Amino acid sequence: MLEGLACAAGRFGSMYRLPAWVRMRHILSVFRVCFRMKKAVIVVGIGEMGSVFARGFLRRGHPVFPVVRSVEMEALAAEVSDPELVIIAVGEKDIQSVLQQLPAAWRDRLILLQNELLPSDWIQHDLDPTVISVWFEKKKGMDSKVIIPSPVYGTHAQQVADALDAIDIATRVLKNNDELLFELVLKNVYILTTNIAGLEVGGNVGELWSQHQAVAREVAGEIISLQEKLSGQSLDAEALINGMVDAFNGDLEHGCMGRSAPARLERALKLADEHGLELSKLKQIAQKI
Repeated sequence: MLEGLACAAGRFGSMYRLPAWVRMRHILSVFRVCFRMKKAVIVVGIGEMGSVFARGFLRRGHPVFPVVRSVEMEALAAEVSDPELVIIAVGEKDIQSVLQQLPAAWRDRLILLQNELLPSDWIQHDLDPTVISVWFEKKKGMDSKVIIPSPVYGTHAQQVADALDAIDIATRVLKNNDELLFELVLKNVYILTTNIAGLEVGGNVGELWSQHQAVAREVAGEIISLQEKLSGQSLDAEALINGMVDAFNGDLEHGCMGRSAPARLERALKLADEHGLELSKLKQIAQKI
């Protein structure tokens, strides 16, 4: 450690005379040489979820650079052109615009973690990311709460699993794209069913299943039909519902209706209209709110 500090002190020298972007690149170079530092991880969107991944990779010894609203991705890519990973942690509504603007140097090292993801979301941009279906909750002022292990698949899946393991968040590394599609649809069914059914019945997921199972099954059935249209795949509805119930059992007190529930319902109905799909239960709920 002392040798590393001495090395860094000697190399910093008159660095203050350099432009800011050159200083950033020089600092990274010095720390890598003197402290054998691992390559940087970029986090685009450093909210509650992005901060969890940032902490995990910091624990694994990676410097982490955030992209916030005041930072242009291209500008940071000019300074950090060869990161280890680029984690896209923006919300669902922003994911497409971010992927469209992605610097070319970052395209082959992406991690995606949004809800309501399907393969078409990245295939349209000719991307092959590592994807994690997040099953832990992180809210302001509270630590991460694991519901069930989060499945992850892709080239960098083990790195993501190791980073989350470093902060005691359980994961499962998947074997293939078919498993990934099932897990993404399962999370979509869970999120959309609980949020949309919650607009009608309120309460938590334990109450939803024990007291309003008919509503939950009807909403889930329509969501699965929508997921089949969006993915172009035939899906095992009962396996998805069983998986949803397993997730319910992971946190029976989890509230059904988040702030995003009305927007999720509106988005689901818009997608259904675009694909010529009639979702009568969802329309009925929409008419009541």
